[in-house]
Amino acid sequence: MKKPMTVITKRLDRLTEAEIDDEIVVMLIDKGEFFSVSGSGVAIWRLIDGTRDRAALNRDLAAEFDAPEQQIMADVDEFLARLDEFGLIDEG
Repeated sequence: MKKPMTVITKRLDRLTEAEIDDEIVVMLIDKGEFFSVSGSGVAIWRLIDGTRDRAALNRDLAAEFDAPEQQIMADVDEFLARLDEFGLIDEG
């Protein structure tokens, strides 16, 4: 039996976001904390739309940046861990 895909979603009930120039500013509504997402994090953040799991994120980013998935995987994992730590995403 194939394992079901574990999609990653933004916690839209907890955050609001705005794109300003080349960065995305995310605010945790309940805490009033702000986070700035820039660089490759912007590309990852944009792809977190509730339809992709980690493998799909890696694949799509590898295609966008014309880089091997293995090279991108560590950065994606690190970024997702930070987002999860701050309660900005759900994986499941």
